[in-house]
Amino acid sequence: MNVAVIGLGLIGGSLLQALTAAGHRATGYDADPATRELARAGGWTVSGSVAEAVAGAELVALAVPLPVLPDVIAQLAGHDGLITDVTSVKAPVRDLAEKHGVRRFVGGHPMAGKETSGFAAADPALFAGCAWVLCLEPGRTDLDDWLMLAELFTGMGARVVPVTAAEHDRAVAQISHVPHLLAAALALQLTDNPLAGTLAAGSFRDGTRVAATRAELIVAMCGGNAAAVAKALEDVIGDLQEMAEALAIDPVRLLTPPIDAAGELRRQWPAAGGGAEQVPAEVDRLLALGRAGGWVTEVAENRAGVLAKRPETGRNTS
Repeated sequence: MNVAVIGLGLIGGSLLQALTAAGHRATGYDADPATRELARAGGWTVSGSVAEAVAGAELVALAVPLPVLPDVIAQLAGHDGLITDVTSVKAPVRDLAEKHGVRRFVGGHPMAGKETSGFAAADPALFAGCAWVLCLEPGRTDLDDWLMLAELFTGMGARVVPVTAAEHDRAVAQISHVPHLLAAALALQLTDNPLAGTLAAGSFRDGTRVAATRAELIVAMCGGNAAAVAKALEDVIGDLQEMAEALAIDPVRLLTPPIDAAGELRRQWPAAGGGAEQVPAEVDRLLALGRAGGWVTEVAENRAGVLAKRPETGRNTS
């Protein structure tokens, strides 16, 4: 497949490399001249403009920050090929594509990353085993386009999860966006506190890892999903407030149950996939799979169905 990757940061750069390693013809572009030169120096095919990169591309993958997307999508309004993206929020990107008359669009989001960024951090193995959301909007997403992308990304080792944009945005607010804010709040405990910095160890390291992400990326991610993030943050603050009240009243009696429940949930994560099952390539059946926490592992050769797994329940990994 002839693929253009627009944006060569960590995700875009890794995608360019992974596609090339899988035997596809992949061309990249980045607005930063230094990034383009770095990629070229590594032997990757890089164009000098968006128009040059997408010329003749069957698939265009947009890996640019959310604030830049309106300009890039506007340049692709007449493109005949399929367009996807890797942005961490989906509803705003879907709406942009519709606003600019993009003919074929399937929103995507690989749940993969590092606290480091840029093309220098790119890794062609970044997506192996990761959950890769592909949005499936009833009455709006072309199923053949969706299946083509599912086939491409499962072929790179990803687990494709079918959900709507709204369902994705609610879930990532809970498990990605709010954790970045919590990590930042924890890291701020080091402010003018050298003793805490000396004593901090594993729990602090693990709880603050993503606070090292570039601030503009965190702000763009959370700001682009502001309503869902605000709701999820409100829920977390409510839980913390209840814990604070429990500490003041009777920690053993009132704090033990939620801590036990949280520990059990954490020990059961990540859920292992159960036995493989055949699922018809139908929108409602695929969405039911995603809503149940399941994922696609392979697309049938005739694209009439997919091979899928659902998470096992009650698994204890301790």
